[in-house]
Amino acid sequence: MSIRSLVRGGVFVAALMALPLLGFEHWVLNLMIFTLMYAAMSSAWNLVGGFAGYPSLGHAAFFGLGAYFVGLWFQHHAVVTGYEPFLVLPIAGLIAAVVGFPIAWIAMRTRADVFAIVTITLLFVAQTLAFNLDSLTGGAQGLAMPTPPFELARFEWPFYYAMLWILLASMGITYLSMRSKVGLSLDAIRADEDKALGVGVHVQGVKVLSFSISVALVAMAGGVWAYYETFTYPQFAFDPIITIGMVLMCFLGGRGTLWGPVIGAFILVPGQQYLAYRLGGSQFYLIAYAGVFLLIMLLMPRGILPTIADRVRRRRAIAASSEGPPPADASPPTAGPGSNVPVPSGGAA
Repeated sequence: MSIRSLVRGGVFVAALMALPLLGFEHWVLNLMIFTLMYAAMSSAWNLVGGFAGYPSLGHAAFFGLGAYFVGLWFQHHAVVTGYEPFLVLPIAGLIAAVVGFPIAWIAMRTRADVFAIVTITLLFVAQTLAFNLDSLTGGAQGLAMPTPPFELARFEWPFYYAMLWILLASMGITYLSMRSKVGLSLDAIRADEDKALGVGVHVQGVKVLSFSISVALVAMAGGVWAYYETFTYPQFAFDPIITIGMVLMCFLGGRGTLWGPVIGAFILVPGQQYLAYRLGGSQFYLIAYAGVFLLIMLLMPRGILPTIADRVRRRRAIAASSEGPPPADASPPTAGPGSNVPVPSGGAA
């Protein structure tokens, strides 16, 4: 890791760690909680949709799974200090990974648009089950969570830091995968899966592993969200807009990059919240979402970071070429008395 990368990462973490200490209003911390949530989930989705090139549209199914797991767990366990729901998040992630493993093993035998259709079907199946398993999920009536017993002045702090922890875990896993054999294998799969298989890449195993880790992180974010909202409904926990948000933010910032999904989330979530506040009654903000996606596809199909990197690279190449080779009429070294430069044979002495 370069010094520049260390400084950039350290400043990013320090700034986010210190933000609640600066005395911002509750609505600012609320906005930041959702920004961190989507940044974490988009970064997790990037492991599958960005590096492996498999556009999953069913990640919201695991978001809802994490939300309902935490809700159901605390139907039978007491919340005393208020921090107990955060302690069971790794269990929620593990369950999501276990559930996602066989699903990925089957679904990832398909590719591209077929895989997208299979995964979005999974999302609607999960939503339908949540509506109809009344005795378990509460059906359309929803599932209540214990009220967090945090003091009002710092109510958002535990949720903020929980989301930040999930984001850092997601970025850390992404960083490690980019510098490992797993990341190289995912890049090979995205470029040409058949050739990757031909040169010995364990294609199926790497794909399933990336999918399982990805949905585990998304499920943990869903668990924090459920506790923060204190009530979980199927139409919100298994909302396709959640998946669309992950995908759109990853596309905006740049797929297959470390910082791209984070940048996309920090741009789109505040914008989405503003539009939802101004236009939420008519849901016109969804049209704005579609417009952003269309602009990305037309103007920056690779996302912000890759587009900027390409332009910087081109400018450097142009600057290097403009310097050019030395002039053609430059005088060659003269072979004077005592010189070691040989005189070409047949030439004038």
